[in-house]
Amino acid sequence: MAISESTALKYERLDPDVRLMLKVRDDDAVAFEELMRRYQSRLITILQHVVGTRDQAEDLVQDVFLRVYRARKRYVPGAKFSTWLFTIANNVARNALRSSARRHEVNLGPTAGNESSALTLDQLAMAASGQMPTRQFDRNEMADIVRLAVTSLNERQQMAVLLSKFEEMSYADISQVMDLSPQAIKSLLSRARGKLRKILEPYLSLQQVPEDNQP
Repeated sequence: MAISESTALKYERLDPDVRLMLKVRDDDAVAFEELMRRYQSRLITILQHVVGTRDQAEDLVQDVFLRVYRARKRYVPGAKFSTWLFTIANNVARNALRSSARRHEVNLGPTAGNESSALTLDQLAMAASGQMPTRQFDRNEMADIVRLAVTSLNERQQMAVLLSKFEEMSYADISQVMDLSPQAIKSLLSRARGKLRKILEPYLSLQQVPEDNQP
């Protein structure tokens, strides 16, 4: 889609990251390094949730920035820089998911401070049905539970939830990233939040048990 000069000027005026990217277009290496510094950890956070491991997420982020650099000469601002960047990241993530045969059961790797953590989607289902033993979970376990619950969502729901939660993007911005209508994004998020609520409610209710009522 062609981008008008007035639209390009608007985003250049309003978005400092757009101005940095325009310097990258003019082969300013310092500007490119600054954009990487600003967005690298944010991209890793999103992509790690999508693909499951930090190592793979870091590799994909390098691919994202490589695509940004290769596209620099064609860059014309038609959206906020973050929206444009996460559109590239979404495409990279989708390609990665298509190229790997994902198992139906997803195991989380060990997390810092909790080397033995290995929860599965089946365990989440057991909790939701009341078949898991009732106990409180520590912070690392809860982080694993939430992360695994997100992996139970379909590909589109995952990305919409992650962009909403971690990037605090509006429906309009997420719709641009994912090439869907704002109404479709609203529907995706509604279904995703409903599913997450059903999965996580048994765990969250345990965390809220008053100490006097604990054995």
